[in-house]
Amino acid sequence: MPDFDLKRIAAADFPRYRAGLAELLRDSVDGGASVGFLADLDDAEIAAYWDEVADGLGQGKVSLWVALEGSEVLGSVQLALATKRNGLNRAEVQKLLVLRGTRRRGIARRLMEALEAHAAGLGRGLLHLDTLAGSEAEPFYRRLGYQRVGEIPDYAANPDGRYHPTALYYKQLRSRP
Repeated sequence: MPDFDLKRIAAADFPRYRAGLAELLRDSVDGGASVGFLADLDDAEIAAYWDEVADGLGQGKVSLWVALEGSEVLGSVQLALATKRNGLNRAEVQKLLVLRGTRRRGIARRLMEALEAHAAGLGRGLLHLDTLAGSEAEPFYRRLGYQRVGEIPDYAANPDGRYHPTALYYKQLRSRP
């Protein structure tokens, strides 16, 4: 039995988790994760990012899950819903983060299972994501049933500023009739 809890965070509850999410983001970037930030990440940039997420939660465009041990945030993941009428069947998996000291406990897998169940419940039958090409995340996503469709060179910089390719993945949660 896992020794952590999962919780989908409502917009009204977001402030309670904000500090832990800020620590999680900093830990991920300090660990070299290519999640949209450079190593000189400061508190203002972290706050601005989480302000954007809070806005998305409030507008119903983003869903957020956290893994908790007591009140400590161990991990998180986001689901960004496509909002154009021709894409209401899809959503993007964003920012799957787990504290470096708590990895290999099934946190990422359980976060993804919760996200996928929620997406399916919303009628989102297609999920997509991108991740650092050649990273340890690639076999993880393949084990969850995601299909690699390609790679884009020089897509984003690691925290150290070096550009690298990103790998694109998708997963169909249900088949189209």
